Amino acid sequence: MSFQPVFVQFWEKVKESVQNGTYAKLTLAKTIGDTELKNIYVRPVLLEEGGYTLSVTARYKTEEIESFHTLDEAFIVLAPYMNNPFLTALLFTTENDITFKLNKKRVGSIVEQAPTFKNAADVIIEMKAKGII
Repeated sequence: MSFQPVFVQFWEKVKESVQNGTYAKLTLAKTIGDTELKNIYVRPVLLEEGGYTLSVTARYKTEEIESFHTLDEAFIVLAPYMNNPFLTALLFTTENDITFKLNKKRVGSIVEQAPTFKNAADVIIEMKAKGII
């Protein structure tokens, strides 16, 4: 069974958290073995002309590479990294922590836990204040 449909469900929760103003942080982590790519962080960035984009920072052993994408583009960029090399995607919101996990058989699951963060990301708070979301 493919894990992609479950990852799509997870991404819907990411989109909801941005639109609801509860998004705090998104991290892809837990690699398979010792890889060059250590983790990927996703955070919102306000644009000067209004609106926002997502900063996707790939952290390697020796460097960091940052790229900017819309919410839908970020899904296309991040999806191929699931299962190669990452087994976990962690979405931190002010309502709960949502974890997408792949088990040894590469079956995806979503687990929700109590929130780690009390406040949304500063940019999300600013976006709410400006009426962007």
